[in-house]
Amino acid sequence: MNDQKLKRRITPAEREALKVFGQVKIEKAVSEQEKAQKAFHENRERLKSLRLAREAAEKAKGT
Repeated sequence: MNDQKLKRRITPAEREALKVFGQVKIEKAVSEQEKAQKAFHENRERLKSLRLAREAAEKAKGT
């Protein structure tokens, strides 16, 4: 019985569905990766501005 399932051919409709779902899966992964990258850059910029402000305050205090 398992051999029959393995030998079954994919219909054109199933092939098209797999193609569409595959594209959606790829787009979702890219979207998630872009969100993570954007969050990383925003956090980096936030930390940079805090560091620069802290350094400027230390410099003003020392002068």
